[in-house]
Amino acid sequence: MTLSSTTYALIVHGGAGADPALDYREQEAHLRDLISQGQDRLLSDESALDTVVALVKDMESCGLYVAGKGSAPNREGAVELDASVMEGASQKAGAVAAIQNALHPVEAARRVLADGRNVMLAGAGAGAFARESGLDFVEDPQAYYVDHVKHGSKNADAGHGTVGAVALDLSGNLAAATSTGGTFHKMAGRVGDTPVIGAGTWADDTVAVSCTGLGEFFIRAGTAHDISARMRYGGASLREAAAAALAEVKRLGGNGGLIAVDRLGNIAMPYNSKGMKRAAASHQAAPVVRIFEPE
Repeated sequence: MTLSSTTYALIVHGGAGADPALDYREQEAHLRDLISQGQDRLLSDESALDTVVALVKDMESCGLYVAGKGSAPNREGAVELDASVMEGASQKAGAVAAIQNALHPVEAARRVLADGRNVMLAGAGAGAFARESGLDFVEDPQAYYVDHVKHGSKNADAGHGTVGAVALDLSGNLAAATSTGGTFHKMAGRVGDTPVIGAGTWADDTVAVSCTGLGEFFIRAGTAHDISARMRYGGASLREAAAAALAEVKRLGGNGGLIAVDRLGNIAMPYNSKGMKRAAASHQAAPVVRIFEPE
């Protein structure tokens, strides 16, 4: 099928750990502005990869989500960050895991993708690579990171500290990016699904996916790639595949949500937790921001 030159789609998420008892008006306003910025980027013919990285960097900087500035320290007091990116057309991917104090972990993941020698770098090695690439680091972690109650990180059981973006650009290319500070009070060295290609992030010529939730279960289910497989091998629609993949996470005992865009510009934003901070826009629909509303 030949796509129109005006076909595009974009979704961003700020995690599936939303609590109905908390006030998310600040996050809603930010997501509304972010989806508008992303829409402008795509309509200006920016690539899907550039767009998702730019939007996730913004979310890492603002301190409103459990990623980047909003991350909480692990049990030993260090802030360890995970991120990944994937480009659909080439299926090139890059990820960093347990990297400490990188200002923009998603940019470090992007540099791993561009370098091409590896898909994932972890710990001190990821940090060394990012520094050699000229990326910025947080010089005063205690002053920079915002460990605050309103995004849920004070809850030791909160496993939904993730941000992400997926996009289809005007050239028909798909891309996904995901970033997290992980769970509050996590063990040192704990890595969830976010940097695991095929679990927390996936993009090919069929679909782009970014997941958020209890990462161990998304790894066990291979959730992000599972959606693509259901569509390519089983002929499922995007919404059918996304719902089935998330149901498998629930069957294993986990919960969370995901965002996905397919090559036709269809979107899916299912979750099975209490809520998921998310915003979407496409050639078919005006920008929308949702947290507790059903998909």
